[in-house]
Order: sequence, then C-alpha cells, then structure tokens
Amino acid sequence: MSNTVSTINPTNEQTLANYTLLSQQDAEHIIEQSHDTFLKWRLTSFTERATYLNKLASLFEQNKHDLAKLMTEEMGKLYQQGIQEVELCAEICRYSAQNGARVLSDEQREMQNGRAIISYQPTGVLLGIQPWNFPLYQVIRYSAANIMAGNTTVLKHAGNVFGMAEKIEALFLEAGFPKYCFNNLLIDGKTASALISHKAISGVTFTGSDTTGKKVAEEAAKYVKKTVLELGSNDAYIVLDDADLELAVKTCLQGRMINNGETCVSAKRFVVVESLYERFKQQMKSQLEAMKMGDPMDDTTDLGPMAREDLRDGIHKQVKESVKAGASIVTGGEIPNKPGFYYPPTLLEDVSPGMPAYDDELFGPVASLIKATDNDDAMRIANDSRYGLGGGIFSKNEDKAIELAIKYFNTGMININGYGLAQPNLPFGGVKESGYGREHGGFGMREFVNIKCVMINSQ
Repeated sequence: MSNTVSTINPTNEQTLANYTLLSQQDAEHIIEQSHDTFLKWRLTSFTERATYLNKLASLFEQNKHDLAKLMTEEMGKLYQQGIQEVELCAEICRYSAQNGARVLSDEQREMQNGRAIISYQPTGVLLGIQPWNFPLYQVIRYSAANIMAGNTTVLKHAGNVFGMAEKIEALFLEAGFPKYCFNNLLIDGKTASALISHKAISGVTFTGSDTTGKKVAEEAAKYVKKTVLELGSNDAYIVLDDADLELAVKTCLQGRMINNGETCVSAKRFVVVESLYERFKQQMKSQLEAMKMGDPMDDTTDLGPMAREDLRDGIHKQVKESVKAGASIVTGGEIPNKPGFYYPPTLLEDVSPGMPAYDDELFGPVASLIKATDNDDAMRIANDSRYGLGGGIFSKNEDKAIELAIKYFNTGMININGYGLAQPNLPFGGVKESGYGREHGGFGMREFVNIKCVMINSQ
C-alpha cells in the first residue's frame, strides 16, 4: 500500500500536491505530545482559551479568500460558498469563546446533609475523523468546542483535503495555541482505526458514512471510549397541501444543490402531496435545467464538480440502479463529456422502497421526487427511513407545521418553510442511523467532559 496521497483538483483533474503519510508510530508520538499538552491546557482559564479562539476567528476572516480558494481547488466547492464556510467557522469560534464559561462553569446544588458541586472537567485527547465536504467547518465544529472545554484534539482529515488540514494546524499555532493543542495527522483510515485504542485517546468524534461510523463506534466500544457520530442521511422535505409552492420549489432546489449536492443535512427526498405534485415537478425541472454547471471559481456558476471521480461514478451507479428498479429520470442522469468530475442536476421520480434513491444517501446533485396521497402519507414517507438527521416541512399553517415537527417528524433537525445549514447557537445532530451526540449550541462542549459530582457533607 502506498504511503503517499495526492490531492487532485476536481475541476481540471490536475494533481495539486503530494503528501507522505505518517507511520502509526509517528502518529502515536504526536498523540502522546498532545496528552502532555492536555495536562497543562486543562488548567488554563476560560478567559485564556477564549482569547486564542477569538484570535483564530480573526485569522479565519483575514485569510478567508485563500481558504475559500483552497477549498475550491481541493474539492470543487463554489468559491462564494467557501467564503461563507470560513465566515461560519469564525462565528463558531467566537460563540465558543463567549459561551464556554457559562456552559462549563461549576454548578452548586443542594443535597441531603450538605451541598454538592457539579464540575465539567475535560477528559483528554480527542480523535476527530472528518470528511472532505466542508473541509474547514467539519474540523472547527468539533475542535473549537472541545478545546474550549479544556481537551486537546488530533485530526484525521480526508486525504483529498490534506492541504486544508495542514493550513488549519498552522492557523491554530498562529493564533497562539500551544503546540500539540490541535494537531493534524496525515494518516489513512486504517491507521486512524488503530489509534482509537491508544491509551491517551479519550474519545472519538466521527463524521461520514453510516457504514464506517458503525465500525468506528464498534472499535471505540471495545475500549469503553465515548463517540459522537454524525452520519449519513436522506432528509425528506415534505410539501403539504397548503404549502407556498414557489417557496417550496426554490427552497428544495437550494437545499439539494448547495455544496454541489454534497451535504449531509440537505434536502434529498422531495415528498409532495398529490394535489401539488405535477406543478412542483415541472417547476423543479425547469429550475434544475436552468442551473449553470461549470468553473466553481466563476461567480455565475451554480454547480461545480463533485469532489472526486469515484464519488461521481458512485452516484451515477445509484441513479442507474434506481432506474433499473423502476425509477424515471425527469432531468439529468448522464455524465457530461468534459474534463472534471461533473454530474448534472438530476431529478428522479417513481421512486419507491428498495431503490438506492429511496433507501440510501445520494451524496451529490441528485434528488428523489416522491408522490404522497395526502399530508398524513407525506409524513409517513418522511419517517420511512433508517436515517434521521434533518428534514423540512412546507405549510402556510405554521402552528400545524410546528406540531408535526415536534411530535411526529423523527429526525434531529427540522426546517419549516426554509432551509439552513448549521448555526453556532443551535444543536446539530441526528437520530437513528444518522448517529448520536450533538454539536454546537453549547451542547458540543459537554460531549467529552467528565460531569464530576463533589459532595460536601455538613458536620
């Protein structure tokens, strides 16, 4: 097996850089250094940690154009969406800095014959195994909260964004964080799995496919180590009979095609009641066909390339398998004859259980259109999934939509009459095979801490 990895520009298929993978022994040495740093870092004040995080936020903003360009070069993200990602990461750092002391401060509680102190204490070195689709955000999402909590972190990033992985570590150091507070490990998945057992690793946070996530959780469980998993999804966006149709079409298009369709929490299944189905389909078809596919550095481009050739070929295989099983292509579905790993905006209908387009995650610019007989049937279809990360409801009756979202929609996050990605002050995570644990909103700061109870008995 080769010990080198190449990053490839998906727009022109040209090699960007070559990286030498660390040996397991070298990676373990870094983890041990990270543990030594943790023993000191855990004793720093919230004020000191916040100072560094605020500095990191400023550095992100100062370097946002270079960071966004690097995203575009390594994984094909539209440049303007890269700018937005960097700005979100700066907000996450500042939110963690501003709210860490409130979330993590000791609590006083009464107890029989005395009083108690509940203290949130950091646990050690965390291993983050992260994907390529939001190459800065995925890393900052777990690292900012956990470093604010007093932990240290090591990162196994995806091989096609190793340039971003190195840049992130450099910015942490420039912000003033101690060396080994945050460290990038240029390793493969096999080495990352082997590192879970290392005695200095206190927990693992993983974002990626449910297949790999289950293996990570299984390995961590052998050593009684906590995990946070953010796995795949096939989010349903349901269009009820009283929906604003134009808003629903516009929002579903945005929610499906953002980040070139390569987003875990995005609109993937459009579940539309029969009375609105044909109009929704025709409007969606027209808008998909009007999208401009091309250079992601061009501000007029709507859809860039997929991140890797294997990913483009994989989603095309899912489309073909779904069609073979009875699905119909409304638009798209053919690999274009041009350089780059492009796949056109694609809409499938006649989608039913047993097809990849119904059961699995389509990680690319492909949507499944499903007809529901009525509102109740739409909710049934939405919940008919092994996943439960996000979802959406379109209805002019906001109170009814809220009731459906809270009581009946079995998923972690639900948008009503809109679509949005992560927000620093709101929890992010799912249920069922979309994983467990929460990030953002202060919740992520308490995932990998020891909730320690100190009981003081009166004499």
